[in-house]
Amino acid sequence: MTRKTVQTADSPLPVGPYSQAVISKGFIFTAGQIGIDPENGKLEEGIEAQTVQALNNLEAILLDAGSNMDSVVKINLYLADISDSAIVNDIYSRRFIAPFPARSVIEVSKLPLGALVEIEAVTELKEEQY
Repeated sequence: MTRKTVQTADSPLPVGPYSQAVISKGFIFTAGQIGIDPENGKLEEGIEAQTVQALNNLEAILLDAGSNMDSVVKINLYLADISDSAIVNDIYSRRFIAPFPARSVIEVSKLPLGALVEIEAVTELKEEQY
């Protein structure tokens, strides 16, 4: 099995035994991203700022891996409060264009560092990249 890991300083570095992303069989599988600013290591305040930063972190990983947000095929979105869905959807709809990725939205009891949102993605690589 051929796997390549992705690590960029433009997104928060892992705080445990995991990779920011793994490339395997033509896909990029990202770890969940929360709204930590990679420049200062601090969690942004509020659902809007955390969602924007989590998407920025996700995009930084994809760009480092040679892909982009337009190639995302699946998103898993974890919310500490499902009632934040409308706010998250508004921000999300400005970052993805139709046809939108498949997506799951799941309310969870807790996220790392008290985050309000965590986002992970599966992204297709261009054929020449694998």
